[in-house]
Amino acid sequence: MPFDIARTRAAYPALTEGFAHFDGAGGTQTARPVIEAVSAATGNRSTAFVPGRRSLDLVAAARAAVADLLGAEADGVVLGPSATALTYTLARTLGAGWGPGDEVVVSRLDHDANVRPWVQAAEAAGATVRWAEFDPATGELPAGQYADLVTERTRLVAVTAGSNAVGTAPDVAAIAKTAHAAGALVCVDGVHAVPHGPTDLASLGADFLVTSAYKWSGPHLAAMAADPARWASLRPAKLLPSSDAVPDRFEYGTPSFPLLAGVTAAVDHLATLDPAATGSRRDRVRAGLAAAQAHEEAVFERLLAGLAARPFVTVYGSPARRCPTVSFRVAGSAPAETAAALGAAGVCLSSGDYYAYEYFRAMGLRDTGGAVRASVYHYNTVEEVDRLLAELDRLAAAGERMAR
Repeated sequence: MPFDIARTRAAYPALTEGFAHFDGAGGTQTARPVIEAVSAATGNRSTAFVPGRRSLDLVAAARAAVADLLGAEADGVVLGPSATALTYTLARTLGAGWGPGDEVVVSRLDHDANVRPWVQAAEAAGATVRWAEFDPATGELPAGQYADLVTERTRLVAVTAGSNAVGTAPDVAAIAKTAHAAGALVCVDGVHAVPHGPTDLASLGADFLVTSAYKWSGPHLAAMAADPARWASLRPAKLLPSSDAVPDRFEYGTPSFPLLAGVTAAVDHLATLDPAATGSRRDRVRAGLAAAQAHEEAVFERLLAGLAARPFVTVYGSPARRCPTVSFRVAGSAPAETAAALGAAGVCLSSGDYYAYEYFRAMGLRDTGGAVRASVYHYNTVEEVDRLLAELDRLAAAGERMAR
């Protein structure tokens, strides 16, 4: 069955404003069911009265929803304000058991949220940081290099499932296999990858997998999934009166219950993307994201071909496996200027380094403005791609006139 793009777009009220949103890598538009779920008010958790029990149910429902999205166990889902905050919590907790001679492996392809927490935890413990390098020409992160990087002293390997800069989807399973053979843990940043296809915690080989709901039509909350037994073995710093149960002991303060309702609504929404799908919510989510992925790939193929056909555009990276995200520059225009000009025409893109700090520093682009990023989500269309390309042509033509 063809992907029903009209039906899909109708679920996003913001799309009626007329903007072409290629900024999904920085945050997607919010689906109507999520907006409606978040608008409901609620009180704090309690077993003593009905509203308090509703809040307890909201937390449990959000854990179950994320578990269905990631192929995890609900009791292994830790909820938090952001992927960065959750990764810092994990890094501080694991790092407390490291010492001189221990090693961690990070990659220069990753978002800094899956780099700096580990680097800082290693530095605090006197441990060594080892770096996995990407291919500057293709943006690939070769899995083979991990055989040399990972040793019997490696305590953790941090790697992305999808680059938020150039879209690269590394062979995480192969990297995890190498890490596990040496007894190391693996933390996978799934923030950019999870919105663009079915995800399975076990298949990735991830000991920890983090995702952000606002990258898949939901609110600004995040979750990190692991085996509940893995969480049970860890003792984070926490307030004495707060719960010592797993996963509660990794969650600081009172959560935003309305936003947790939005998390559940977002996963339920993803489960509707393929209206023909049946079975459990997990089955329907996988089917919906698979259908959306096929649509995104077709739209993205048109975008890549259009950018490649324009000699005034420089595209960075050409990974064989990728999320539908591309970074580029327009000759004669600083990235921020390009993004502003496109924004004035109603086409929304990001510019800068998007926190892919090590990637842009290694490419020598960070100090000159980074790049412009276009990311396709399942509500984008080929007509919007053509609109973006036409605006790039106008921008280039205007630059030529000014140069004369």
